[in-house]
Amino acid sequence: MTLNIAIIGAGPAGYYTAEAALKQWGGTARIDIIDRLPTPYGLIRAGVAPDHQSIKAVTKRYEATNLGQGVRFVGNVMVGRDVSVAELLGIYDAVVLSVGAPEDKPIGIPGDDLPGVLGSAAFVGWYNGHPDYARLDVPLSHHGAAIIGNGNVAIDCARILAKTIPELETSDIAQHAVDALRQSAIRDIHIVGRRGPHQASFTTKEAGELGHLERAHPIVRPEDLPPLDADAALEPGHRKMVTHLRSFAGTERGDKPVTINFEFFRRPVAVEGNGRAERLIVETTRLENGAAVGTGELHAIPCGLIIACIGYRTSALPGVAFDDRLGRFPGDEQGRIMPGLYASGWARRGPSGTIGTNRPDGFSVVEAMVADGLVTKGGDAPAALDALLAGRGARATGFGDWQRLDAAEIARARPGAPREKLVSVAEMLGLIG
Repeated sequence: MTLNIAIIGAGPAGYYTAEAALKQWGGTARIDIIDRLPTPYGLIRAGVAPDHQSIKAVTKRYEATNLGQGVRFVGNVMVGRDVSVAELLGIYDAVVLSVGAPEDKPIGIPGDDLPGVLGSAAFVGWYNGHPDYARLDVPLSHHGAAIIGNGNVAIDCARILAKTIPELETSDIAQHAVDALRQSAIRDIHIVGRRGPHQASFTTKEAGELGHLERAHPIVRPEDLPPLDADAALEPGHRKMVTHLRSFAGTERGDKPVTINFEFFRRPVAVEGNGRAERLIVETTRLENGAAVGTGELHAIPCGLIIACIGYRTSALPGVAFDDRLGRFPGDEQGRIMPGLYASGWARRGPSGTIGTNRPDGFSVVEAMVADGLVTKGGDAPAALDALLAGRGARATGFGDWQRLDAAEIARARPGAPREKLVSVAEMLGLIG
């Protein structure tokens, strides 16, 4: 008998789960990968920095999965609006929530609701052409920008703000972002972290790239660096990253007009401004047993744009238990939520790890399905879903439709760029016809 599996979310977690199911059951399983957008690949398309094209090559692997026997991409279908999780559980033998963590965590300080304060999901979505954020108002008229967080997303945001237009135009950054950044007045970028260089979670590659920007110079205050011999206790990769930070403390600024200032040992305490963000108030901290403790010393960072890169949350779904404190679905170590319902990727463990970290999650979920002894309900689940959606007037798209969109984006690319993204669902559906 054929096993019917629905995977909600066409990002890395969803595709790795589908890949694991194909390896386990081959052609005896029918797998529908459902996404609310007509475009697949989730975080790879809308989260990975546009100037990091080599990372996006993993989509070739996902494409091979989608072309496997019994696998469908069902796009432009929003679970919770067009179909419920309960209805999917009635149609399919197993349902996997692989919806990622698309919501920004709030900063949680006074003034964080002022215009000019953005979460990184929104800002990254804006420059990557995500339909939800294509019309986002990103204020670029002030000379200062503050980026809160000491991870790779913070460096991505800083790098996009700091690059020249020619540096950006050979990437797949959205054209509306290029047009806006062309007029940007930002010259002072501040990356704010509560702790120090040894506690930062930048990777070596991300940190090193900042030293090779055409018009921007990274700056680290020498007094924020620990003694050199303390680096010996670090893991080798982390030690190389800190070496980059040390190099930023020992070079001359030169004539580059943009600075990227690493504000270590600074804790955001308030956003101030007259009707919009004009400065970020930070408190100097010190480390006590690895924790950042405030000293009471306050500083103001002038800025009209504040981007919070402090983490993400999964979106709750009607009828599914949700851990509001952790911002994800509760379940066991293998992703079980309830009989027949599972979660993989960030929806299961929270926003941590790299893209490849989602692969073991997918295989773990399939192992749980095998251990649970899934019993097929029989019937044609894909046909049942299609009938339900048609009855509600929902316009689902397929992988062939995505291939047409993909070809159109490549054809309209700027010279030297890999593609020019379509950033409106309506435009996508109009092109599909």
